Parts: sequence; C-alpha cells; structure tokens
Amino acid sequence: MATFFENALLTQLGTAEQSLITVNANTSTTVLGLSFTNLTGSIVTASVRLTTATSGGTVITSAYFVNNVIVPPNQSLRVLNGGEKLVLTQYMTLYVSCNTNASLDVVASYVNIV
Repeated sequence: MATFFENALLTQLGTAEQSLITVNANTSTTVLGLSFTNLTGSIVTASVRLTTATSGGTVITSAYFVNNVIVPPNQSLRVLNGGEKLVLTQYMTLYVSCNTNASLDVVASYVNIV
C-alpha cells in the first residue's frame, strides 16, 4: 500500500458548504489535523459534515462531526488535535461551512492510503 501525506486548503470560506476532502474508491484517508482561522473581528460559527455515498455518488448517510462551533474573532480553532484522528473510507466526503461570508480559512492535513 502506498501512503501519501497531503493538505487541503480553503480560503475565505463562506456560507456555502464546500467539499474539503473526498475519498476515492479503494482508498482510505486519515485526517490528522483540521483547523479554522477566523479572518474577521466577529465571532463566526463553523460546521463539519461527513457523508457516505455509493460508487455512483448517491449519498447514503450524512452526519455532523461538529455543528456551529464558535471560532473567536481573529483566532484559530483546532477541530482535531491532541492525537485525535478522523478516519474516512471510500466514497466519503468531508464538507465545511460557516455562518459568515468570506470569514474562515480552513486547513486539513491528512494521509491517503491507496
């Protein structure tokens, strides 16, 4: 099995939910770090949602990992830390969103195992 260390970046995340990581067929992904940085002087709330799907893309299940968590003004929030990991299997997608336009930068560090 091959192992690939990667990062996913989103800048100025807004209210529209964005796909951050999508796992391909015959692949597993371990998210090692996930953080939000508030670019504004106001409180922003952020959410992380996971979906599982069929090979054709039909969503089977959906659940929030965090929902409307507070990110303080001009600060960062580590959603995954202290050795915690989030394991994603094939056809899973990690989505992020927030309540304010152009307010968050998002950084995820992960490992793909193919």
